[in-house]
Amino acid sequence: MPVIVFASPKGGAGKTTSAFLLATELANRNMNVTIIDADPNHPIDNWMKRGGTTDNLHIMTNDNEDSILDDIDNAASQSDFVIVDLEGTANIAVVYAIASADLVIVPSQRSTLDAGEAAKAFALVKDQTRVTKREIPVALLLTRTSPAIRSKGLNRMLESLGANKIASFIVEINEREAFKAVFDHTCTLAQLEHAQVSGLEKARKNSAEFAAEAIQKLGSLQSKKTKKVKGAA
Repeated sequence: MPVIVFASPKGGAGKTTSAFLLATELANRNMNVTIIDADPNHPIDNWMKRGGTTDNLHIMTNDNEDSILDDIDNAASQSDFVIVDLEGTANIAVVYAIASADLVIVPSQRSTLDAGEAAKAFALVKDQTRVTKREIPVALLLTRTSPAIRSKGLNRMLESLGANKIASFIVEINEREAFKAVFDHTCTLAQLEHAQVSGLEKARKNSAEFAAEAIQKLGSLQSKKTKKVKGAA
């Protein structure tokens, strides 16, 4: 089953929010999804302990670096998708999770300073590509962007990363109150009510488009793998 890892060495980059949005969108599409909460603060696990729940979504916590691979294997055996929310520092759990990923998503705000932090995540993926001797797909996800202003900063950010070939999501995760409200009200976007937050439909559209692009990327990667197998045969 696909393993999607969210990795960012910088706090406040929108890593947990993005992982949560993708997981709940997939669950709403009747996919069995397991989130492995490996963030030391366990924000998603805390969401569940405060009463958060939705059909098809399962949440596991990981407090042991050495057991992350076992947790991923166990989750993959019973889920259609495994989403891993990693901690920021490059510890053993981060390295192991990236090595087992079908797709690594690096959330980052659009700034030169954040680009420097995102570059560390890309470098770690590159290192694991060499170790595992297989391509580990990775893509940049811009987060907390203004829904009203379409900045031209993406190209500058990619240039500051020093690699024009870095893949990036077309969809950006906008700065929206609804994305904070899911944790404040202990619910999902689908469960939020219009009376609780403004701009809910736009937030739902943003989240759905992000999930659709993530699925599209996984489908494209699977197609490439199939072609390679046929070519080898």
